[in-house]
Amino acid sequence: MRSHSFAALIALLGASNVNGTPRHVEIVHKRQATGTGTTSAPTGTGGVTIVPAQTGTGVPPLESLTFGMPSKATLPVSATYAAGASPPVSGAPALPTPFVFSLGDWPAQDAVPPTDSDEVVQWMKELDGFNIPDLKPTVDGSCGNDPAAAADAANRGWWTCGGHTRATDIVSCPDKLTWGVSFDDGPSPYSKLFKLTMERHLLNYLDEKKLLATFFVVGSRVIERPQVLVEEYMAGHEISVHTWSHRHLTSLTNEQVVAELGWTRHAIRTVLGVTPTTMRPPFGDIDDRVRAIALAMGMVPIMWTRTPDGGQFDTNDWRVAGGLVTGQESFKTFQNILTNASAIDTGFIVLQHDLYEITVDLAIGYTLNAALTHNPPFKLLPIGQCTKTPTANLYFESNKNASFPFTNHTEGGYDFDGDGVVDFGKGKKSAGFTTSVPLLSALILAGTTAILV
Repeated sequence: MRSHSFAALIALLGASNVNGTPRHVEIVHKRQATGTGTTSAPTGTGGVTIVPAQTGTGVPPLESLTFGMPSKATLPVSATYAAGASPPVSGAPALPTPFVFSLGDWPAQDAVPPTDSDEVVQWMKELDGFNIPDLKPTVDGSCGNDPAAAADAANRGWWTCGGHTRATDIVSCPDKLTWGVSFDDGPSPYSKLFKLTMERHLLNYLDEKKLLATFFVVGSRVIERPQVLVEEYMAGHEISVHTWSHRHLTSLTNEQVVAELGWTRHAIRTVLGVTPTTMRPPFGDIDDRVRAIALAMGMVPIMWTRTPDGGQFDTNDWRVAGGLVTGQESFKTFQNILTNASAIDTGFIVLQHDLYEITVDLAIGYTLNAALTHNPPFKLLPIGQCTKTPTANLYFESNKNASFPFTNHTEGGYDFDGDGVVDFGKGKKSAGFTTSVPLLSALILAGTTAILV
């Protein structure tokens, strides 16, 4: 992937459980470990010294960060925001009325939403006029269980098998020694901004270090922990879509992909009043069909960085939470990442997670601190900033760009709530939104493959 692989689209961009029952959702991250599947970033020359957690942080020693370690207590969010509060995003609407969960308004959590709902029927209209590649869904998103799809991975642009990307994927930061910081799978109780004695948790740590990050949130967690999402957004962090139930998107039908993206987009907008223009596929599982659906729905895919030989900038923190590796092994992977990051000509995006206490401890106790104290120093930015995309353009409602997102060219448009009322398109627009046919849209109409090479 060339360092300017996303240049064309960057130019367009302008550059307590909901039922009250305690519940910790276990999302088991299964990655293809052999063949053309996922690999860790390779070991480079030189070394990175382990920088221990600061005294008094409450983060355990690295050797103690293992599956089954005792959990800390969690407390409610420490900051609340009233309806009408102004967010730190230029042109964004005020916060809506605080979210109140109603069982009948949402699909079951952590399950692929039904595709026969009125909402999904409306969201499917957003695909009208776009050429969605006729690719058969993969068996389960893995390479080993679908050898036919794996053999054709390069043609179908399948990231899981071989790391194949297209020009519309964000895969790195353009500036060398810049880290695009992101966290997947929340909002979680360990994302919350709070202190328990001297313990530091993620938002607290980021605030103290004056750092911002991009949070890729799961719709099922958004309706479960809306106040955490509000706190992230109001603190200046970037919010992006990470699907409703965290499934391998290439294994789903078109209707199911639309449901996964649509319900998450709707949940975020209901809680925050804004609708993201970016998304990250769970497990990085994307191909040309899923890309085209995301783009047609107004969402740019954001991945993470790979080296030319296939190594991934993946901390493997999810493997610690799953009992597959130790904290020490995960941090060794991160040491390799920093070594490789110093050797490449661009910046980089790293995969980390905030769903689990262990992954947050690794971040605030070790990985972030190691990057901050590295020589030469790394610049830590949220992905929107590191790609020089104005923060306002990360949301439909505040977007000032006239070329992206782009509407379809039928009777549709963007109906974020799925209520049959078009929110953008057909004369309803943000400051920069246009219903004209920009180059990227015209290319999709002509054929998705043409724009994704």
